[in-house]
Amino acid sequence: MPAQGPAKQPTTELDTRYSSALNPRPGAADVTATDWAEARRQLDAAEIFWVSTVRSDGRLHVTPVIAAWHDGALYFSTGPGEQKAKNLAHDGHCALTTGGNSLTEGLDLVVEGAAEQVTDPALLEEVITAYETKYGAHITSPEGTFHGIGDAFRKGGAVVFAVAPATAYGFGRDEGVYTHTRWAF
Repeated sequence: MPAQGPAKQPTTELDTRYSSALNPRPGAADVTATDWAEARRQLDAAEIFWVSTVRSDGRLHVTPVIAAWHDGALYFSTGPGEQKAKNLAHDGHCALTTGGNSLTEGLDLVVEGAAEQVTDPALLEEVITAYETKYGAHITSPEGTFHGIGDAFRKGGAVVFAVAPATAYGFGRDEGVYTHTRWAF
């Protein structure tokens, strides 16, 4: 289970091989690494993530999920019989990815870590609150897309996983300035 309490602060490094620092524009500001606080804001705001897991035969499995950041980890869920649950039972290593599809603006994020199943009822309630706060009527309204997910968490109809970052990457684009930031935890 991810440690509760203050989240670990990562070391931050700009990878100049993949940043505009190699080929700066005349008059452009210095290229700097993206601050982890900005990455966290983006993780909080992102609605869709892609989770990548590995099947027992080594083949990849990638699928979209909703996820919420809480207390130093990203939380997502799946049905107990779904492929990603089977994959994570075999190998907990995974990546959650979010971002946009623009070549000129945005910040794409990749969070790598080991998924750990959450079974503690008190923590599950915290995760439910994080989901309800983030996704609002999609979860709380009877007409919501994911209505009932809280009860599914409580009753085991959905398996909840926590991924505390081991490493994260940010790929920023802002008016032709590109950054590649690595955060190590």
